Amino acid sequence: MCHARGVTSEPALPADSGAVPDMAAPAKVVAGQRAETDRLQDLVATSAVLERAKGALMTLTGCSPNAAYEELLRRARAGARTLLEECWITLGSLTPPFLGGAASETPVDEAEEAPPRPPAALDRADAAVLARLGLALVHVATPQDLARQLLEHLRPAVAADAVLIYRRPPSGGLELTGYAGVEDTLADQWRRIPPVSGIVALDVLATREPRWLEDAGQDRKRYLLIGDPPDRWRARAWLPVVTGDVADVAIGVLRRRSGPFTPRARELLLAATRLCAGRISAFGTRPRLPAGGTGTVVQSLFDALPGTTLLLSPLRAPTGEVVDYRIDAATPHAVDVVGRAGRELLGLRVLECWPAIAGSPLWQGWLTVLDTGKPYEGEPFARQDAAAGGRELAAYSVRAVRLEGGDALVVTWVRHDSSDRREQRLADLQRLGNVGWATWNLATREITWSSQVYTLFDRDPAQGPAALEELAGLALPEDAPQLSAAVHRLLTEGRPFDVPFRIRARTAGGVRHLRAVAEVVPDDRGTPLEVHGIVQDLTAQRSAELALVESERAILAQHGVLQAERTLAGRLQHALLPLPRHPVDLAGLRVEVAYLPAQSGIHVGGDWFSAIPLPDGDALFVVGDVTGHGLDAVATMAQLRFTAKGMIITGSSLTDALSRLNTLLLHTRDSHANATMVLARYHPDERRLRWAQAGHLPPLLLRDGRARYLDRPRGVLLGATPSPVFEEAQVRLRAGDRLLLYTDGLVERPGEGLDAGLDRLAGAAAGPGDGQHSLSPLLAAMLEGEWRDDVCVVDIRVPDTG
Repeated sequence: MCHARGVTSEPALPADSGAVPDMAAPAKVVAGQRAETDRLQDLVATSAVLERAKGALMTLTGCSPNAAYEELLRRARAGARTLLEECWITLGSLTPPFLGGAASETPVDEAEEAPPRPPAALDRADAAVLARLGLALVHVATPQDLARQLLEHLRPAVAADAVLIYRRPPSGGLELTGYAGVEDTLADQWRRIPPVSGIVALDVLATREPRWLEDAGQDRKRYLLIGDPPDRWRARAWLPVVTGDVADVAIGVLRRRSGPFTPRARELLLAATRLCAGRISAFGTRPRLPAGGTGTVVQSLFDALPGTTLLLSPLRAPTGEVVDYRIDAATPHAVDVVGRAGRELLGLRVLECWPAIAGSPLWQGWLTVLDTGKPYEGEPFARQDAAAGGRELAAYSVRAVRLEGGDALVVTWVRHDSSDRREQRLADLQRLGNVGWATWNLATREITWSSQVYTLFDRDPAQGPAALEELAGLALPEDAPQLSAAVHRLLTEGRPFDVPFRIRARTAGGVRHLRAVAEVVPDDRGTPLEVHGIVQDLTAQRSAELALVESERAILAQHGVLQAERTLAGRLQHALLPLPRHPVDLAGLRVEVAYLPAQSGIHVGGDWFSAIPLPDGDALFVVGDVTGHGLDAVATMAQLRFTAKGMIITGSSLTDALSRLNTLLLHTRDSHANATMVLARYHPDERRLRWAQAGHLPPLLLRDGRARYLDRPRGVLLGATPSPVFEEAQVRLRAGDRLLLYTDGLVERPGEGLDAGLDRLAGAAAGPGDGQHSLSPLLAAMLEGEWRDDVCVVDIRVPDTG
């Protein structure tokens, strides 16, 4: 259920206007206050539409406020609409008395059904048009305002050039109530249309079906067209506004351009008309009060009354049930949720002005007054009032009495004395701040404690307050001497004190941390007269401090353990994976290796490489990466590295070696371990490189100044499945070629996609080197700033024999 700010047990009318804001305040502050005021007014007005729709459903079906709110949400979701749109549609679909007519005879089951959906779903752009129109309807007060808003929102969507709103009065014919996009002269000429045939708006209201006039020549033969000349608007849409079972309003949308309305434009116009039905149905429901007589005399009397008072007449259904109240008189300070005040409220319905009243204790109280004749006074509630350019919290209650010999109610909002509010504020301050005040009169020995002090000391008020000298006896024995000494210095030397101490308490933990602050107030001759003090509960603060200290200790201890693990894993990794200090020649290739540990975090990763000669003169190149960090990752890395070397040296093929390594990883101590790998075997006599991969990034080949990634053969992550499929690929290297094998730490960056990292690597590798064919320029270009993962690179170059 949606609740407005400051609303408590009963709804309240806005208070009297406060003083003029301080014009000397900085312009920035004033502008901010005005913006916030506008925002709050929009919020209140929007909430009013929601509460009005809820109130109508509650009165019609007898459901609770929460159930009405959930029903509106359900209907909005079913129709793919916003909640505000659904509120307007619901208000347009329900039958009076909510809108000022006779009581509804619609069965509850039918009323609970969701309104029918539009003919087809609207696209996102049109849905946004309706959402903005729904917000604008909140501030629409007249049919003329509605016409302007419709033209403003429909002009870009359906190329509308004019909007006309006609109402069928009880006498028949049509009356122009709102228009936009046409001249005042033309509006005056067509303001009243008699009940004659050939008027398209009357045809629309009779059939309750829209009319699409898209051929001016043919349309002129059938209807009397508005305009001079009539072909000024070459396309016209006339749409009935159906409210419940009534269609008395028609909306015309006129376009200067020729051509038919598209299906999308028709759907949007029908949806906009249906959306406006709730707002239109409130127009014209306000009865006109007689120009003279008792009503005028009563209102003149109300004009002279202070405060907020209303004269209400109950509106009853045929069953006798009160469904709303008509406002027959109002004081100037009575203001509704959209800002109407005083005489502007006359003839309106209470639920139209203050929707939140429906079903509230205030509503029930009024019903009791009508039934019993006994006056009603509600419980006090808080409300923010404007005062001195700001807002202040005020306390109100509502009183209602029935007029003698009649069925009308006089309802008054009574503001309580400011001293009551100050006392309540002080009590709230003590409770929320866990602080209480105390006074010790040294002359009369009178002692006064606030109720919160008794609560803080866990002391029964029946025991009465403790004297200053007795305070130390309430503290724990180890804290009593300090508190006793502070009290003694206060009484003998007049020195104020601020002392923390602990007491025994019945709460969980058994100990409460308090703080006492006191000072002496002397009389006119300087003699100590009173001691004023406060007591504050610091238990939550002390508990938080202790928890923070323990947390810091635990973090430091864990950091030490992790740092020791990193040191051990780093040493183990260095022993298992020695790095050559200089490039090496291997099978006629120049090979350089780089391994850079992550700069962030304290864990050692599982990246590794191998670059070794084979017994037949070939060379084996391996780059791999084990998931995870720490000792487990290093151990798995060592197991895979040495096993892969052993299998290739003993004659296993590349794909067979990967299959066996996958089986090995599935049966390791860590059943969830995974690894990626590239295995490559180089045959120097043919300059042919055969390679296979297991979920690893593809090698990068640089040839003739251009970089491209090799197409990966099939291969899945090691440890991912018990039945993997691995395939082999090959490439013939040429003189001057360069091949890079690497792990993902070289290309991955936070917030960047992998493709962007691979493109960055290709660009850096194809750039100019340092003249010595080393890895340094490439690493410098790729690892700017801090890198978060280990980086392993094997740089293979074919000597340029030319």
